[in-house]
Amino acid sequence: MRGLAAINPQSTPERWERRVHLGAHPVLYPVIRGLGAMGPVVRIPGLGVLVSEAGLVREVLMSQDAYVKNGPSGSGALWTPVVGPKALVNMDGEEHRLLRRRLGDLFTPRSVEGIVEPAAAVLKARLHGDLDAHGRVDLVDCVKELAGGVISRLLGVPDDAPGRLADRELFDLGSSISSLVRLGRPTLTAGQVAKGKSAVAVLAGPVRTAYRESDPGTFPGRLRELGMAEDEAMGIISAFVMVGTETLVSFVPRLVALLADSGRLSELAADRSVVPAAVNEALRFTVPSPMMLRDAVVDGSIGGTKVFAGDRILLSTIHAAKSLGGFDPAQATPQQARQLWFGAGPHFCIGMPLAMAEINTTLELLLNMYAQRPWLIAARQVSRGVLIPGYRKLELAHA
Repeated sequence: MRGLAAINPQSTPERWERRVHLGAHPVLYPVIRGLGAMGPVVRIPGLGVLVSEAGLVREVLMSQDAYVKNGPSGSGALWTPVVGPKALVNMDGEEHRLLRRRLGDLFTPRSVEGIVEPAAAVLKARLHGDLDAHGRVDLVDCVKELAGGVISRLLGVPDDAPGRLADRELFDLGSSISSLVRLGRPTLTAGQVAKGKSAVAVLAGPVRTAYRESDPGTFPGRLRELGMAEDEAMGIISAFVMVGTETLVSFVPRLVALLADSGRLSELAADRSVVPAAVNEALRFTVPSPMMLRDAVVDGSIGGTKVFAGDRILLSTIHAAKSLGGFDPAQATPQQARQLWFGAGPHFCIGMPLAMAEINTTLELLLNMYAQRPWLIAARQVSRGVLIPGYRKLELAHA
């Protein structure tokens, strides 16, 4: 592949990414990376079995009969008290497979265009408006608004609906649910469940209205056409709102920072054929889903390490991906690690086309702006004490 040369591991992009991770997890990040360096599989007393090699992470994700998402300490079980038992993210086995098949046509690249395009139009106006009026624009806040706009389409909320929450408010609502999760927290407390249910109740109003109106032009209406019960539709939409907000807002500003810090913006603005490789490598290097959880339901072994039924399995996608080297879009990702940040096997992220549409649309807008008049990163702050590492602020200004 031409262009997109590798960068020095001690360069600005690498240093900023480390600061992003340490801001979120100042103790846990170096511990996880250190334990991962000790071996591909390490048993951590009181926490679980840490798997840090890409091929073994993929093996666990593919082994649905041995390692489940909906076990007592798996990530899926966290959400059941909040969204109900049939929200896809907390299902396993044949029931999960059948529901996923029914939902498949809703998340093709063509299908998600109608969800993303209206929100992208708002984003474009915001980017240009803030830069022209104020000389700066906070990309993090813009992407939060974009995510909120996508949420509003998932909920089936008309733009002119009385009392409609602003897009940014919808993002904050989704974020308030996803922020309940912590790596060391196998279950939610009663207070956290109540907080999650309260946020879901706010989402429920427009979803139920759109569902009952049976409008096939809305996402809830299409779920009804597929034969989903109203509560099932509510659970599915709530799950998508929860799992798709923080990761997107984490990744897009980090992608832009990586491209700016490595001096690649001019090349990508001039030659869009190299954009897919840059985006895929940024996904590999930033790892938007840094850890995945599973429960072992049978005795077995992972990479030669004995595993027992009931063990909590910690899949360190962050170590598995980052151990492959620094940010280098010219280097192909090894097969065992490809798209690992979206999962693998039965639980591969069904919303991946929607996420990629949001990512590609935002980057395309920014590159178009750069081609017309170059911009640079004027200021940035990393987020601290959050589950998903990211920037709290990333201000862009004209060069």
